[in-house]
Amino acid sequence: MGVAWSGHLGAPVRQPSEHCRTIDTGYFTHDLLFVDARKFSGVRIVIRWQEEARQMDRRRKWPHGRGGMNMTLKHFAKTLLVSASLTLAAASAHAEGIGASLLTQQHPFYNELAKAITAEAEAKNVSVEISIANQDLNKQLADIEDFIVKGVDVIIMSPVDSKGALAAVARAKAAGIKVITVDVPVEGTEVASYIGTDNYAGGVMAGELMAEQLGGKGEVAIIDYPLVQSVVNRVNGFKEAIAKHPDIQIVSIQTGITRAEALAVAQNMLQANPDIDGIFGFGDDAALAAAVAVKSSGLTGKVRVIGFDGMPEAIKAVDSDPDFVGVIQQFPDQMGKLAIETAIKLQAGEDVPAEQPIVPGVYVKK
Repeated sequence: MGVAWSGHLGAPVRQPSEHCRTIDTGYFTHDLLFVDARKFSGVRIVIRWQEEARQMDRRRKWPHGRGGMNMTLKHFAKTLLVSASLTLAAASAHAEGIGASLLTQQHPFYNELAKAITAEAEAKNVSVEISIANQDLNKQLADIEDFIVKGVDVIIMSPVDSKGALAAVARAKAAGIKVITVDVPVEGTEVASYIGTDNYAGGVMAGELMAEQLGGKGEVAIIDYPLVQSVVNRVNGFKEAIAKHPDIQIVSIQTGITRAEALAVAQNMLQANPDIDGIFGFGDDAALAAAVAVKSSGLTGKVRVIGFDGMPEAIKAVDSDPDFVGVIQQFPDQMGKLAIETAIKLQAGEDVPAEQPIVPGVYVKK
């Protein structure tokens, strides 16, 4: 992408090649130096001539004859190049680097992911700016737009909404910016690379663990977050595993995004379905909330809870809480490190895999 030039001499601006811009006034043609602005997204230099110059152009009367015209052109070109240099210098102050838009800072997983991104960027001596969407799609869209205006080379993002983020990804791609999604994929378009847990496989692991804990029979419930494709995948994997055990029934699926919401949802499910034997929480917060709900409902020792993420608080709960029987482990430190490594390769023009899955683990009581 080059700098966009426009003239106010009433003459068309034409582009004879990829390497220059030509302003044709109708009676002389003057090629201008082309400034490569591929790294300066959104930069637009507008050439404005004074009204007197336009009047002279209409009358074809230039001061001091043709020599005066040449002097005017020389002054024009010199002024243009100085203006271009100043404009591009200002843009370049924020032009290079990596922008990262993360889903939330209210979850340990994303805190670990942010730490890993920052640490790897520092280790590789590259610039990274992190913005937090706090589960607000509008804020995330605004943050991505800000990165586009600044002209970053690569955007790393964990979409708040896998479908809602499509427009932001399209805008970034149109500006020539590579996009990497981490943990949560975006639906409806391709990105340079997706880095994340194999969530479907993790869901299958959770379902198999639940079936094992229940002895192949019972009633289970799911605390869900259906706006996020990674959660959809893990819930689908859980359902697939449970479906292989005909004596286990899924009796309730409800959405509980935050820990407070998950607590209320778990309490409601236990009250409406007093024979529930197990609860699968889409993430650590949901599972930790479910374990609290089990105790507050007087069902300690009767309901097994399984989570997904494997952050320190959940690992500790598995070790110490009789109701929290296991958690599927993700590895945000690996994701953050790999995201920066992939961004650096993209900056260098190297090819990267379209998908980079990370195999989850299973943590159970010792």
